[in-house]
Amino acid sequence: MVEVSICHDLEAAKKLWEAHWPQTCLFDLWSVRACFQTEFNHAPYFLVARENGRFRGMLALSRIEEEACFAHFPGEMWQGKTWLEQNKILADCPEVLQALLDSIPCSARIRYLTGASLVAGDGAAVDEFGYLFFPGRYDNLFSTYLQSFSGRSRKKMRSELNRLIAKGVSYRYGCFEDLDCLFRMNLEAFQERSYFSDLRFLRSFKNLADWLQVNNLLRITTVLIGGKIAAVDMGAVWGSSYTVLAGGTSPEFPGVAKLINFHHMQWACEKQFREVDFLCGEFNWKKRFHLTARPLYEILTSRPQTGFVDDVISSATTPCAV
Repeated sequence: MVEVSICHDLEAAKKLWEAHWPQTCLFDLWSVRACFQTEFNHAPYFLVARENGRFRGMLALSRIEEEACFAHFPGEMWQGKTWLEQNKILADCPEVLQALLDSIPCSARIRYLTGASLVAGDGAAVDEFGYLFFPGRYDNLFSTYLQSFSGRSRKKMRSELNRLIAKGVSYRYGCFEDLDCLFRMNLEAFQERSYFSDLRFLRSFKNLADWLQVNNLLRITTVLIGGKIAAVDMGAVWGSSYTVLAGGTSPEFPGVAKLINFHHMQWACEKQFREVDFLCGEFNWKKRFHLTARPLYEILTSRPQTGFVDDVISSATTPCAV
């Protein structure tokens, strides 16, 4: 019989994560998640399924008291949504998954789940689409990728980019101080719609940049036009994947977002990366750039929300071993 235990202790949760979590992408790394946990400080609520002591599955949740619900760990909520992608529920069969979901004591919104982590009968619906570029599909040649556009589209893009190039375009890499400019431009462009308007998220991202820098995973790309900073993007290289995490552009240079995105893709072709992950969010350009849409899924559970804190605390009586 499958039994589900609950882990509230952060250090014990870390051990569980490191013992069982698949390491398939940047967001699977505990250290990446910890950059956000440090600032949001939501209580972990890890549900672990075992049968006769054998590990069968795990649902890594955080308790979001201000929303009276649960979300995938670390629960970095902003305007009612989480940000970290490629979340997972570990379960070796539908019955184990259902046992984990049934053990959630109140409502939960578990977003950005990978299709590979789900099993039949989970009741998941498409949440959003992530967008990826696969250099190998074009023989790792950026020129071949450009040929996938119609002649009319290529002419229009070339004209737009040439207007910027005529002003003098140059690039610099790895200038850590340029991240302050990224955050400022992003905030100026999106204002309260920017994740960075939440100081917890801003500090989390700075934590992430620090950790990536120390571990030689950080790539900062800055576009200079006429000597002025026109765009800054923050990315990370992990294995054969390059993830573009955030960016900011100057309104003084229309079209510079297209320039820097093409630059990422050309660099990825040169490095022969397996993929470039531009994350979720359409922003009216990803489909036009012929990126590949990857669905990520969401599971919603509905429970009464009265007595949220008392119910959660009283439900956690079983110690959870690794």
